[in-house]
Amino acid sequence: MSIRLYIGNLPKDIERQELESVFAEFESANTTKVITDRKTGKCRGFGFITAKDEAEANQIIEKFDGYLLNESPLKIEVAQPKAKGKEDSEAPEPEAGSSKRSKGGKPAARKQTAGDSDAVQPDPRWAQDLEKLKQLLAAQTASS
Repeated sequence: MSIRLYIGNLPKDIERQELESVFAEFESANTTKVITDRKTGKCRGFGFITAKDEAEANQIIEKFDGYLLNESPLKIEVAQPKAKGKEDSEAPEPEAGSSKRSKGGKPAARKQTAGDSDAVQPDPRWAQDLEKLKQLLAAQTASS
């Protein structure tokens, strides 16, 4: 069973062929992938290589973790599987004012759980005004 390895701290100017040549002694060298920026086409600083089995994966990690490639020490480890849903993902959610949009063209709604409301901090620019509104609302509901 093949094992996918994460290669971090890649130089921005690296090409896939150059990365393949680094891992040429291993049979899986033809399955390297450099992750690039869509706009610039430059490396985003990481990539992947697939090892044919766990033994080869361990050999690659032992030999190349910390290996200097164009003066950048590589970070190699077993890649984490892609998360299927947002609940499984450890990636941070975009901030409320983010300009990212969902596939439908509408702003992505932020899911909020019952216990999550205490953890959300207001924008510091509006914190005082928000506190005043909360006090006014509390006074209004107390007088009703």
